[in-house]
Amino acid sequence: MTNPTNQVLAPSDHGGDGTGHDRPALRRALHEIADAGFTGFQLRVNDSRGEWVASAGASVLGEPAPPSPDGHIRIGSNTKTFVAATVLQLVAEGVVVLDAPAADYLPDLGIDPRITVRMLLQHTSGVFNFTGEIYGPDADVEGVPFNGMILVPGIPWQGREWVDSRFTRYATEDLVRLALSRPARFEPGADWSYSNTNYALARLIIEAVSGRTLAEEMHRLVLSPLGLTQTQVPDTASIPEPHAHAYYRYEDGGQQTTVDVTAQDPSWISSGGDMISTTRDLHLFISGLTSGRLLPAPLLAEMLTPHAPVGYGLGVFVQGTGHGAVVFHNGGIAGHGALMYSSLDGATTLTAGLNYVDDAAQSLGAAFQAATQRLVTEVFGDPSAASAG
Repeated sequence: MTNPTNQVLAPSDHGGDGTGHDRPALRRALHEIADAGFTGFQLRVNDSRGEWVASAGASVLGEPAPPSPDGHIRIGSNTKTFVAATVLQLVAEGVVVLDAPAADYLPDLGIDPRITVRMLLQHTSGVFNFTGEIYGPDADVEGVPFNGMILVPGIPWQGREWVDSRFTRYATEDLVRLALSRPARFEPGADWSYSNTNYALARLIIEAVSGRTLAEEMHRLVLSPLGLTQTQVPDTASIPEPHAHAYYRYEDGGQQTTVDVTAQDPSWISSGGDMISTTRDLHLFISGLTSGRLLPAPLLAEMLTPHAPVGYGLGVFVQGTGHGAVVFHNGGIAGHGALMYSSLDGATTLTAGLNYVDDAAQSLGAAFQAATQRLVTEVFGDPSAASAG
């Protein structure tokens, strides 16, 4: 994430709640987020007061029109929650067993037989992240400096190299084989580390046991039951209208160049973050999931049981306890991002879409965290719920 160079965006309002009552605190927060350097921001809140929808900033860099509050957005790692829900539906059907070895379903990939399906969904498998692994500055690994840490590269995902290759088509199996050819980060089940490879493997399991594509199974098991009509696992580089534009800035020869990267082939991230949705569909999904309208109660309880040290369940973060708990996932992918939060009973949700100018230094990372905490505090009254994502 980055702050556009010398770019000042005055927030433009669009929308309000369905009851005609404004939410001044939310609107102020929305304006502050636009002022923090994001190109545009869409926000949707559903709670006991009804639905409140608004947007601020710009849909296109340098132009005055705000994003559509119902616009499509690439949702990044929120994809993982959809994939986890699909796997758990297959568990409910008796086709997949959570604690079975992943290798049982994918015998030809050479997966460590100690790695279970649960470990994949929980990020406790230890498998190398095909987009690269970041280690502490004193780690005994071969890599390159990255923000004071050490990066062991995977496939290109930043800089001009990614911009120039953003229409490259990747096969998920090739991404997985690349990851499995690299040393594991730790022994299966011994620690926690966020890895896109876990969810690429989950995708392959879904397709192996069903004989259908992830898109087909997800539509059958998740999207159709919850009435999601604007959500897709894309197979092209385009994104449906209306949509805000995404940007990436890189430096080459001392010159900074900003490129519109709205169109890209997201197969480079696979089911670690390739999906497209809207704030409305994200609300329908997370509220339907947490309220129990999708999964059997025992499986929902498994999904929402947080694992130390970061409070990650199966495809979701869970912060807080009891009725004050908040279930969420966030995601960002090359100039697009999304927030997805829900109370434990699904009665209160916050969903948002962002468009911005991304860069290798992730310059807007701190602003992203601050904006998220501000919104979550306003809606849920629990700032600790924004501490991970």
